[in-house]
Amino acid sequence: MAHQVPEDGTLLPLMEEFYTIQGEGYNTGKAAYFIRLGGCDVGCHWCDVKESWDAELHPLTAADTIVDNATKFPSKAVVVTGGEPLIYNLDYLTQNLQQKGIKTFIETSGAYPLSGNWDWICLSPKKFKAPTQQVADKAHELKVIIFNKSDFAFAEHHAKLVGPNCKLYLQPEWSKHAEMTPLIVDYVMANPQWEISLQTHKYLNIP
Repeated sequence: MAHQVPEDGTLLPLMEEFYTIQGEGYNTGKAAYFIRLGGCDVGCHWCDVKESWDAELHPLTAADTIVDNATKFPSKAVVVTGGEPLIYNLDYLTQNLQQKGIKTFIETSGAYPLSGNWDWICLSPKKFKAPTQQVADKAHELKVIIFNKSDFAFAEHHAKLVGPNCKLYLQPEWSKHAEMTPLIVDYVMANPQWEISLQTHKYLNIP
């Protein structure tokens, strides 16, 4: 990433920030402030925010400003996503959010070393760049996107990497949800350690 992001994480390439309802996984339906950082080299072909990939397109923003913006909303929960947010050192951002009484959540592929202090870690592994065992060990939630039938085996492989208390979710890729959802329903009924995650924000037509 050509941006000269300081190693202490005091400036971060901010793509967007917005207040909404969490749409996926364990925390579905809860209000949260989303912080989307630019920059990703994982490169999923079905990514719905490909404009996040190039960090240079997104202005370096003071982490203090991001924290101040987050404090303006009623929900005291922040979701840091991307892109791939763990490209950057998130210690400074999360420490300052938590000092303001805001809980910190992250959505990550796990492909980079873990930084930051997190109340909830959602690991969503991708085939193009495997997650680190460090992130898998600390994940509270494993969310695997199901794009085709082979992704069920991919999901089971990663379920073996996470801890015994990690929540397990299968989520249909949006462009193929009509095709994949019935397969996921059957799979979860046969393998009830898994649960279904849906992109409810898309059904609700919210960000």
